[in-house]
Amino acid sequence: MSDDLPPDAALVRDFLEASMAPDPDRAATFMAPDVEITFTGGRKFSHPSGTTGVNARRYKWVKKRLGRFDVAPGDGETVVYSVGTLYGEWPDGEPFEGNRYVDRYVVRDGKIVTMDVWNDSAERILVRKGIDA
Repeated sequence: MSDDLPPDAALVRDFLEASMAPDPDRAATFMAPDVEITFTGGRKFSHPSGTTGVNARRYKWVKKRLGRFDVAPGDGETVVYSVGTLYGEWPDGEPFEGNRYVDRYVVRDGKIVTMDVWNDSAERILVRKGIDA
């Protein structure tokens, strides 16, 4: 990953790297104490350990292949989008890759204050179960 990212995008990248370790306590150091996290399916959390718990039940392991970071500076805050793909193994050990994700972060005063996460895992789980809606 490029070292010439804007500071708020670098903060998000560092958060994602800690999250993928997974080290939710280290990841939390990049977030404001009152962070609002909305994970896939609309699940609400106030600490990265919530998302780590969902991932532990959904996957044997999962990582993000970081793609691009889109940065939109605003008045007193910056919105950073991280777009890429997920790869890893389902609980039964079957590998997967190419699972699209987009995360939206609001960064204020050097901390993530809002995190929203979307990915295609639910669609892929339906296909694995033979349900192709």
